[in-house]
Amino acid sequence: MSADPSTRFSQRLDPEVYDRIQERMLPMLAAAKVDALITDHPEDVSYLTGFFHHPGERPVAALLEASGRIVLLVPELERQHAEEQRARSEIVTFAEYPGLENPFAPLCRAAKPARRIAVTTQITHHRLALLRSAFDDVEWVPSEMVTTARFIKLPEEIALHREAARITDLMLHEGVGLVRDAIVSGAPFPSEADLAAHVGRVGVGKMYREHADVVVISFLAGGLVYAGANSAIPHGLPSSYRLRDGDTFMLSLGAAVGGRFVEGERTFVLGEPTSDQRRYHDTIRDAQAEGGRAIAPGTRCCDSNARCLDVIRDAGLGSYLRHRQGHGIGLGMHEPPWLEDGDPTVLRPGMIVSNEPGIYIPGHAGYRISDSMLVTETGSEPLTSFPRSLADCVIPL
Repeated sequence: MSADPSTRFSQRLDPEVYDRIQERMLPMLAAAKVDALITDHPEDVSYLTGFFHHPGERPVAALLEASGRIVLLVPELERQHAEEQRARSEIVTFAEYPGLENPFAPLCRAAKPARRIAVTTQITHHRLALLRSAFDDVEWVPSEMVTTARFIKLPEEIALHREAARITDLMLHEGVGLVRDAIVSGAPFPSEADLAAHVGRVGVGKMYREHADVVVISFLAGGLVYAGANSAIPHGLPSSYRLRDGDTFMLSLGAAVGGRFVEGERTFVLGEPTSDQRRYHDTIRDAQAEGGRAIAPGTRCCDSNARCLDVIRDAGLGSYLRHRQGHGIGLGMHEPPWLEDGDPTVLRPGMIVSNEPGIYIPGHAGYRISDSMLVTETGSEPLTSFPRSLADCVIPL
Protein backbone atom coordinates (compact mmCIF):
# COMPACT_ATOMS: atom_id res chain seq x y z
CA MET A 1 0.00 0.00 0.00
CA SER A 2 1.37 3.46 -0.88
CA ALA A 3 1.98 6.10 1.75
CA ASP A 4 -0.66 8.69 2.55
CA PRO A 5 -0.02 11.51 0.01
CA SER A 6 -0.52 14.10 2.77
CA THR A 7 2.58 12.80 4.55
CA ARG A 8 4.82 12.86 1.51
CA PHE A 9 7.09 15.64 0.26
CA SER A 10 4.98 18.05 -1.79
CA GLN A 11 6.58 19.40 -4.95
CA ARG A 12 4.11 22.27 -5.32
CA LEU A 13 5.02 25.63 -3.85
CA ASP A 14 2.39 27.30 -1.69
CA PRO A 15 0.40 30.07 -3.43
CA GLU A 16 1.91 32.75 -1.20
CA VAL A 17 5.36 31.91 -2.62
CA TYR A 18 4.12 32.99 -6.04
CA ASP A 19 2.73 36.14 -4.47
CA ARG A 20 6.24 36.94 -3.25
CA ILE A 21 7.77 36.10 -6.61
CA GLN A 22 5.34 38.41 -8.39
CA GLU A 23 5.91 41.16 -5.81
CA ARG A 24 9.69 40.97 -6.25
CA MET A 25 9.17 41.72 -9.96
CA LEU A 26 7.27 44.98 -9.44
CA PRO A 27 10.26 47.20 -8.56
CA MET A 28 11.93 45.91 -11.73
CA LEU A 29 8.94 46.99 -13.83
CA ALA A 30 9.04 50.38 -12.15
CA ALA A 31 12.77 50.78 -12.76
CA ALA A 32 12.29 49.92 -16.43
CA LYS A 33 9.39 52.39 -16.64
CA VAL A 34 7.08 49.85 -18.24
CA ASP A 35 3.38 49.28 -17.70
CA ALA A 36 3.59 45.50 -17.93
CA LEU A 37 5.75 42.51 -18.74
CA ILE A 38 4.89 39.64 -21.09
CA THR A 39 6.79 36.36 -21.30
CA ASP A 40 6.03 33.20 -23.24
CA HIS A 41 9.09 31.32 -22.03
CA PRO A 42 7.80 28.14 -20.32
CA GLU A 43 10.26 28.43 -17.42
CA ASP A 44 9.33 32.07 -16.84
CA VAL A 45 5.64 31.21 -16.96
CA SER A 46 6.05 28.49 -14.34
CA TYR A 47 8.23 30.79 -12.22
CA LEU A 48 5.62 33.56 -12.18
CA THR A 49 2.42 31.51 -11.97
CA GLY A 50 3.21 27.90 -11.00
CA PHE A 51 1.79 26.58 -14.29
CA PHE A 52 4.07 23.97 -15.87
CA HIS A 53 3.43 22.83 -19.42
CA HIS A 54 5.10 21.25 -22.42
CA PRO A 55 5.64 24.05 -24.94
CA GLY A 56 4.27 23.64 -28.41
CA GLU A 57 2.89 25.67 -31.27
CA ARG A 58 0.00 27.02 -29.16
CA PRO A 59 1.19 30.10 -27.24
CA VAL A 60 1.17 30.18 -23.45
CA ALA A 61 2.10 33.52 -21.89
CA ALA A 62 2.00 35.43 -18.63
CA LEU A 63 1.31 39.16 -18.43
CA LEU A 64 2.34 40.92 -15.21
CA GLU A 65 1.07 44.48 -14.84
CA ALA A 66 2.81 47.19 -12.85
CA SER A 67 -0.15 47.13 -10.44
CA GLY A 68 0.70 43.52 -9.51
CA ARG A 69 -2.18 41.95 -11.43
CA ILE A 70 -1.14 38.89 -13.44
CA VAL A 71 -2.95 37.17 -16.33
CA LEU A 72 -2.12 33.76 -17.78
CA LEU A 73 -2.98 33.10 -21.43
CA VAL A 74 -3.48 29.44 -22.39
CA PRO A 75 -5.23 27.61 -25.21
CA GLU A 76 -8.69 26.42 -24.18
CA LEU A 77 -7.46 22.83 -24.14
CA GLU A 78 -5.03 23.80 -21.32
CA ARG A 79 -7.56 25.64 -19.13
CA GLN A 80 -8.35 22.64 -16.92
CA HIS A 81 -4.64 21.82 -16.68
CA ALA A 82 -3.87 25.35 -15.44
CA GLU A 83 -6.78 25.30 -12.99
CA GLU A 84 -5.77 21.93 -11.55
CA GLN A 85 -2.23 23.22 -11.04
CA ARG A 86 -3.74 26.16 -9.14
CA ALA A 87 -1.99 28.70 -11.33
CA ARG A 88 -1.57 31.89 -9.30
CA SER A 89 -3.14 34.20 -11.87
CA GLU A 90 -6.24 35.12 -13.75
CA ILE A 91 -6.71 32.80 -16.71
CA VAL A 92 -7.84 33.75 -20.21
CA THR A 93 -7.97 31.42 -23.19
CA PHE A 94 -7.99 31.38 -26.96
CA ALA A 95 -9.86 28.80 -29.01
CA GLU A 96 -7.16 27.18 -31.11
CA TYR A 97 -4.00 27.81 -33.10
CA PRO A 98 -3.55 29.24 -35.67
CA GLY A 99 -7.23 30.04 -35.25
CA LEU A 100 -9.52 32.59 -36.81
CA GLU A 101 -8.35 35.18 -34.28
CA ASN A 102 -4.85 36.19 -33.17
CA PRO A 103 -4.19 33.94 -30.13
CA PHE A 104 -2.90 36.94 -28.17
CA ALA A 105 -6.11 38.93 -28.73
CA PRO A 106 -7.78 37.61 -25.54
CA LEU A 107 -4.74 38.67 -23.55
CA CYS A 108 -4.94 42.13 -25.06
CA ARG A 109 -8.62 42.41 -24.14
CA ALA A 110 -7.89 41.33 -20.57
CA ALA A 111 -4.97 43.71 -20.11
CA LYS A 112 -5.23 47.28 -18.95
CA PRO A 113 -4.21 49.87 -21.56
CA ALA A 114 -0.42 50.09 -21.78
CA ARG A 115 2.06 52.22 -23.68
CA ARG A 116 5.29 50.38 -22.82
CA ILE A 117 5.45 46.60 -22.32
CA ALA A 118 8.59 44.66 -21.50
CA VAL A 119 8.99 41.40 -23.42
CA THR A 120 11.52 38.72 -22.63
CA THR A 121 14.31 38.43 -25.17
CA GLN A 122 13.89 34.71 -25.92
CA ILE A 123 10.54 35.23 -27.65
CA THR A 124 10.56 34.20 -31.31
CA HIS A 125 10.15 36.69 -34.11
CA HIS A 126 6.84 35.05 -35.04
CA ARG A 127 5.40 35.34 -31.52
CA LEU A 128 6.55 38.95 -31.23
CA ALA A 129 4.85 39.72 -34.55
CA LEU A 130 1.62 38.23 -33.19
CA LEU A 131 1.90 40.36 -30.05
CA ARG A 132 2.49 43.51 -32.06
CA SER A 133 -0.55 42.73 -34.17
CA ALA A 134 -2.75 42.12 -31.11
CA PHE A 135 -1.62 45.16 -29.07
CA ASP A 136 -1.97 48.53 -30.79
CA ASP A 137 0.28 51.53 -30.13
CA VAL A 138 2.61 49.73 -27.72
CA GLU A 139 6.37 50.21 -27.41
CA TRP A 140 7.97 46.79 -26.90
CA VAL A 141 10.99 46.87 -24.59
CA PRO A 142 13.35 43.84 -24.64
CA SER A 143 14.05 42.78 -21.08
CA GLU A 144 15.96 40.16 -19.05
CA MET A 145 14.22 41.07 -15.79
CA VAL A 146 12.60 37.65 -15.22
CA THR A 147 15.91 35.92 -15.86
CA THR A 148 17.58 38.24 -13.36
CA ALA A 149 14.87 37.66 -10.76
CA ARG A 150 15.34 33.91 -11.12
CA PHE A 151 19.02 34.19 -10.13
CA ILE A 152 18.23 34.37 -6.40
CA LYS A 153 16.29 31.38 -5.13
CA LEU A 154 13.73 31.73 -2.35
CA PRO A 155 14.08 29.37 0.65
CA GLU A 156 11.16 27.29 -0.61
CA GLU A 157 12.90 26.85 -3.96
CA ILE A 158 16.15 25.85 -2.28
CA ALA A 159 14.27 23.12 -0.41
CA LEU A 160 13.19 21.68 -3.77
CA HIS A 161 16.77 21.81 -5.05
CA ARG A 162 17.97 19.98 -1.93
CA GLU A 163 15.46 17.22 -2.52
CA ALA A 164 16.58 16.95 -6.15
CA ALA A 165 20.16 16.63 -4.89
CA ARG A 166 19.18 13.79 -2.56
CA ILE A 167 17.68 11.86 -5.46
CA THR A 168 20.71 12.58 -7.65
CA ASP A 169 23.05 11.20 -4.99
CA LEU A 170 20.86 8.11 -4.72
CA MET A 171 21.08 7.53 -8.48
CA LEU A 172 24.87 7.81 -8.37
CA HIS A 173 25.02 5.19 -5.61
CA GLU A 174 22.63 2.91 -7.50
CA GLY A 175 24.58 3.25 -10.74
CA VAL A 176 27.77 2.14 -9.00
CA GLY A 177 25.77 -0.60 -7.30
CA LEU A 178 24.68 -2.05 -10.63
CA VAL A 179 28.32 -2.37 -11.72
CA ARG A 180 29.36 -3.91 -8.40
CA ASP A 181 26.49 -6.40 -8.56
CA ALA A 182 27.75 -7.58 -11.95
CA ILE A 183 31.24 -8.08 -10.52
CA VAL A 184 29.95 -10.08 -7.56
CA SER A 185 27.62 -12.25 -9.65
CA GLY A 186 30.01 -12.76 -12.54
CA ALA A 187 27.45 -11.36 -14.95
CA PRO A 188 28.48 -9.22 -17.94
CA PHE A 189 29.16 -5.59 -17.14
CA PRO A 190 26.22 -3.28 -17.93
CA SER A 191 26.21 -1.19 -21.06
CA GLU A 192 25.94 2.59 -21.06
CA ALA A 193 22.28 2.24 -22.00
CA ASP A 194 21.71 -0.31 -19.21
CA LEU A 195 23.16 2.08 -16.64
CA ALA A 196 21.19 5.04 -17.96
CA ALA A 197 17.92 3.12 -17.89
CA HIS A 198 18.61 1.76 -14.39
CA VAL A 199 19.40 5.09 -12.73
CA GLY A 200 16.42 6.70 -14.44
CA ARG A 201 14.07 4.06 -13.09
CA VAL A 202 15.54 4.46 -9.61
CA GLY A 203 15.21 8.25 -9.62
CA VAL A 204 11.73 8.49 -11.09
CA GLY A 205 10.46 5.62 -8.96
CA LYS A 206 11.81 7.20 -5.79
CA MET A 207 10.21 10.49 -6.71
CA TYR A 208 6.72 9.07 -7.20
CA ARG A 209 6.91 6.87 -4.09
CA GLU A 210 7.95 9.66 -1.76
CA HIS A 211 6.45 12.81 -3.30
CA ALA A 212 2.97 14.20 -3.66
CA ASP A 213 1.95 16.52 -6.52
CA VAL A 214 4.91 15.57 -8.70
CA VAL A 215 5.63 18.39 -11.13
CA VAL A 216 5.98 16.65 -14.48
CA ILE A 217 8.38 18.24 -16.92
CA SER A 218 10.32 16.79 -19.84
CA PHE A 219 13.06 15.52 -17.51
CA LEU A 220 12.45 14.17 -14.01
CA ALA A 221 15.49 12.05 -13.15
CA GLY A 222 18.33 10.28 -14.95
CA GLY A 223 21.00 11.52 -17.27
CA LEU A 224 23.93 10.60 -19.48
CA VAL A 225 26.25 7.64 -19.08
CA TYR A 226 29.41 7.15 -21.13
CA ALA A 227 32.42 4.90 -20.83
CA GLY A 228 35.88 4.57 -22.30
CA ALA A 229 36.55 6.68 -25.37
CA ASN A 230 32.86 7.60 -25.58
CA SER A 231 33.26 9.70 -22.43
CA ALA A 232 35.67 11.99 -24.28
CA ILE A 233 32.58 13.50 -25.96
CA PRO A 234 31.18 15.81 -23.24
CA HIS A 235 27.50 15.44 -24.15
CA GLY A 236 27.59 12.07 -25.84
CA LEU A 237 24.47 9.91 -25.60
CA PRO A 238 24.36 6.45 -23.98
CA SER A 239 25.08 3.61 -26.40
CA SER A 240 25.20 -0.17 -26.39
CA TYR A 241 28.89 -0.05 -25.43
CA ARG A 242 29.46 -2.42 -22.52
CA LEU A 243 31.89 -1.49 -19.74
CA ARG A 244 35.25 -3.26 -19.76
CA ASP A 245 38.07 -3.87 -17.28
CA GLY A 246 40.14 -0.71 -16.89
CA ASP A 247 37.51 1.64 -18.30
CA THR A 248 37.01 5.17 -17.16
CA PHE A 249 33.26 5.84 -17.11
CA MET A 250 31.10 8.80 -16.20
CA LEU A 251 27.67 9.08 -14.59
CA SER A 252 26.30 12.51 -15.51
CA LEU A 253 23.02 12.58 -13.61
CA GLY A 254 20.40 14.96 -12.33
CA ALA A 255 16.84 15.38 -11.12
CA ALA A 256 14.11 18.01 -11.12
CA VAL A 257 11.87 18.31 -8.07
CA GLY A 258 9.09 20.86 -8.32
CA GLY A 259 10.67 21.83 -11.63
CA ARG A 260 13.92 22.80 -9.85
CA PHE A 261 17.03 21.07 -11.19
CA VAL A 262 20.21 19.71 -9.68
CA GLU A 263 23.04 17.90 -11.41
CA GLY A 264 25.71 15.65 -9.96
CA GLU A 265 28.44 14.01 -11.98
CA ARG A 266 31.25 11.63 -11.03
CA THR A 267 33.97 9.86 -13.00
CA PHE A 268 34.82 6.28 -12.05
CA VAL A 269 37.56 3.81 -12.88
CA LEU A 270 36.75 0.12 -13.23
CA GLY A 271 39.72 -1.76 -11.80
CA GLU A 272 43.17 -0.57 -10.74
CA PRO A 273 43.82 2.93 -12.14
CA THR A 274 46.83 3.58 -14.34
CA SER A 275 49.18 6.45 -13.58
CA ASP A 276 47.50 8.51 -16.31
CA GLN A 277 44.04 7.82 -14.92
CA ARG A 278 45.24 8.91 -11.49
CA ARG A 279 46.75 12.11 -12.88
CA TYR A 280 43.67 13.02 -14.87
CA HIS A 281 41.20 12.30 -12.07
CA ASP A 282 43.26 13.99 -9.36
CA THR A 283 43.70 17.11 -11.50
CA ILE A 284 39.96 17.42 -12.05
CA ARG A 285 39.32 16.84 -8.36
CA ASP A 286 41.78 19.61 -7.47
CA ALA A 287 40.23 21.97 -10.04
CA GLN A 288 36.74 21.26 -8.74
CA ALA A 289 37.85 21.88 -5.16
CA GLU A 290 39.38 25.23 -6.15
CA GLY A 291 36.22 26.02 -8.11
CA GLY A 292 34.17 25.40 -4.98
CA ARG A 293 36.35 27.82 -3.01
CA ALA A 294 36.06 30.40 -5.80
CA ILE A 295 32.26 30.26 -5.83
CA ALA A 296 31.45 32.81 -3.14
CA PRO A 297 29.44 36.02 -2.74
CA GLY A 298 31.15 39.00 -4.35
CA THR A 299 33.12 36.89 -6.85
CA ARG A 300 32.55 37.52 -10.53
CA CYS A 301 31.60 34.47 -12.57
CA CYS A 302 34.52 35.04 -14.93
CA ASP A 303 36.99 35.13 -12.04
CA SER A 304 35.64 31.91 -10.55
CA ASN A 305 35.96 30.26 -13.94
CA ALA A 306 39.59 31.39 -14.29
CA ARG A 307 40.59 30.15 -10.84
CA CYS A 308 39.02 26.77 -11.47
CA LEU A 309 40.36 26.14 -14.97
CA ASP A 310 43.84 27.51 -14.19
CA VAL A 311 44.38 24.43 -12.02
CA ILE A 312 44.02 22.31 -15.13
CA ARG A 313 46.23 24.57 -17.22
CA ASP A 314 48.92 24.65 -14.51
CA ALA A 315 48.90 20.84 -14.50
CA GLY A 316 49.77 20.87 -18.20
CA LEU A 317 46.38 19.56 -19.29
CA GLY A 318 44.90 22.75 -20.73
CA SER A 319 44.82 21.32 -24.25
CA TYR A 320 42.12 18.90 -23.07
CA LEU A 321 39.73 21.63 -21.91
CA ARG A 322 36.51 21.97 -23.88
CA HIS A 323 34.18 24.02 -21.70
CA ARG A 324 33.71 26.52 -18.89
CA GLN A 325 33.55 25.86 -15.15
CA GLY A 326 29.77 25.87 -14.97
CA HIS A 327 26.42 27.57 -15.29
CA GLY A 328 23.37 28.61 -13.35
CA ILE A 329 20.75 26.03 -12.40
CA GLY A 330 17.12 26.59 -11.48
CA LEU A 331 13.98 25.99 -13.50
CA GLY A 332 16.39 25.23 -16.32
CA MET A 333 19.21 22.71 -16.13
CA HIS A 334 21.35 25.32 -17.93
CA GLU A 335 20.51 28.97 -17.30
CA PRO A 336 22.35 32.22 -16.54
CA PRO A 337 24.65 33.23 -15.01
CA TRP A 338 27.52 31.49 -16.77
CA LEU A 339 30.78 30.66 -15.01
CA GLU A 340 32.82 31.58 -18.04
CA ASP A 341 35.37 34.21 -19.07
CA GLY A 342 32.74 36.38 -20.76
CA ASP A 343 30.29 36.71 -17.85
CA PRO A 344 31.07 39.41 -15.25
CA THR A 345 27.95 38.67 -13.16
CA VAL A 346 28.72 38.92 -9.44
CA LEU A 347 27.71 35.86 -7.43
CA ARG A 348 25.25 36.51 -4.59
CA PRO A 349 23.78 34.42 -1.78
CA GLY A 350 20.85 32.34 -3.00
CA MET A 351 22.28 31.63 -6.45
CA ILE A 352 22.77 28.01 -7.51
CA VAL A 353 25.47 27.22 -10.06
CA SER A 354 27.22 24.10 -11.29
CA ASN A 355 30.89 23.48 -10.57
CA GLU A 356 31.92 21.01 -13.27
CA PRO A 357 35.44 21.28 -14.68
CA GLY A 358 36.34 18.54 -17.12
CA ILE A 359 39.03 17.33 -19.47
CA TYR A 360 38.54 15.13 -22.53
CA ILE A 361 41.33 13.00 -23.99
CA PRO A 362 40.38 11.77 -27.49
CA GLY A 363 40.61 8.01 -27.83
CA HIS A 364 40.92 7.52 -24.08
CA ALA A 365 38.20 9.08 -21.89
CA GLY A 366 36.73 12.17 -20.28
CA TYR A 367 37.01 13.19 -16.64
CA ARG A 368 34.45 15.51 -15.04
CA ILE A 369 33.21 16.07 -11.51
CA SER A 370 30.13 18.23 -10.97
CA ASP A 371 28.16 19.49 -8.02
CA SER A 372 25.34 21.99 -7.86
CA MET A 373 26.56 24.74 -5.53
CA LEU A 374 24.41 27.02 -3.39
CA VAL A 375 26.05 30.39 -2.87
CA THR A 376 25.84 31.23 0.84
CA GLU A 377 26.63 34.32 2.90
CA THR A 378 30.17 33.07 3.53
CA GLY A 379 31.02 30.91 0.53
CA SER A 380 29.24 28.04 -1.15
CA GLU A 381 27.75 24.67 -0.30
CA PRO A 382 27.57 21.62 -2.58
CA LEU A 383 24.03 20.29 -2.64
CA THR A 384 25.14 16.91 -3.96
CA SER A 385 27.36 14.89 -1.63
CA PHE A 386 28.56 11.72 -3.38
CA PRO A 387 32.33 11.31 -2.65
CA ARG A 388 34.69 12.91 -5.16
CA SER A 389 38.18 11.48 -4.57
CA LEU A 390 39.67 8.83 -6.84
CA ALA A 391 39.83 6.43 -3.89
CA ASP A 392 36.04 6.69 -3.58
CA CYS A 393 35.48 6.44 -7.33
CA VAL A 394 37.46 3.27 -8.05
CA ILE A 395 35.40 0.10 -8.42
CA PRO A 396 37.77 -2.80 -7.66
CA LEU A 397 37.50 -6.03 -9.65
